[in-house]
Amino acid sequence: MRFDLDMPAWKWPFYVAKHPFEGFEDVRWKKAYNSKVALIIVLCLFIVTVAGRLLTGFVFQTNFEKVFNVVPLFSSSVLIFFIWVVGNWSLCTLFNGEGKMQQIMCVTAYALVPYIISQVVYIFASNILTRQEGTILSFISYIGIVWSAVLIISAMKAVHQYTMPKTILAILFSVVAMVIIVLVLILLISLFQQVVVFVYSIYTELMYRFSMS
Repeated sequence: MRFDLDMPAWKWPFYVAKHPFEGFEDVRWKKAYNSKVALIIVLCLFIVTVAGRLLTGFVFQTNFEKVFNVVPLFSSSVLIFFIWVVGNWSLCTLFNGEGKMQQIMCVTAYALVPYIISQVVYIFASNILTRQEGTILSFISYIGIVWSAVLIISAMKAVHQYTMPKTILAILFSVVAMVIIVLVLILLISLFQQVVVFVYSIYTELMYRFSMS
């Protein structure tokens, strides 16, 4: 039985997770895009990513860092999420997609709920299971990834009103756009660092000359 479609905003992510094919069409029809809920989901994604690094059972832990650094975790979760949103929006604007940036952000966040839940289960189970039972953890992780992937495809199809082949093509081009955006960001950061070093060297030289005069 389907949920009442006049439901609170926080229930929609769970509704689309249970109805991956028609759920996002209902979201579009009801205009059930809620940015606050989407941002909370993104925050949960970041928290789960950090928890996975810190709380995964020792037997299944693959990262042993002497100094914990949150920046790579932020980049691999929150930053990648927003790069996907920008990349998909920019490409689908050229592909005559109907989705707006807020809508893309919301439906993408909704689609990540199964992945987030699977990671929570993974972290909890990793502290109970033995190494011989590691295939169970892999199964849990793969289920979350595949489920969210199906939801993302369904979300993009609904929000842009594409056919399935065009949806797959748009997703592939969006990934290419993400790579380009990341490369541009790296170049800009590198350029900014060089400018900072240059300005600092000039400042140091001037201060040295003033101190010597």
